[in-house]
Amino acid sequence: MKYVLLGTLSADWAERHGERTDQAKAKLAALGIKLVSVHYTQGEVDFVDIVDAPDPQAMLAFSIWYVRQGFGRFRSLPAFDDATMRKALGKA
Repeated sequence: MKYVLLGTLSADWAERHGERTDQAKAKLAALGIKLVSVHYTQGEVDFVDIVDAPDPQAMLAFSIWYVRQGFGRFRSLPAFDDATMRKALGKA
């Protein structure tokens, strides 16, 4: 399942970008979550990432781990492809 992550960074970890991203990538891999893309933004959120998680529990585990590290916070939104949208519309 793909997810869109909308996140903010803590001031301390924004200064330690390489360390934060290396640790996060290692944890994602350990949980079987594939990092599809990373985009840094200006405005309400600091980054938008796309990930592909094997299940919701892996995504929840990563979310808890990320906050425990003090990196910041993010919201995870399930992302559906066009085929899934068409199937859902057919059932609606």
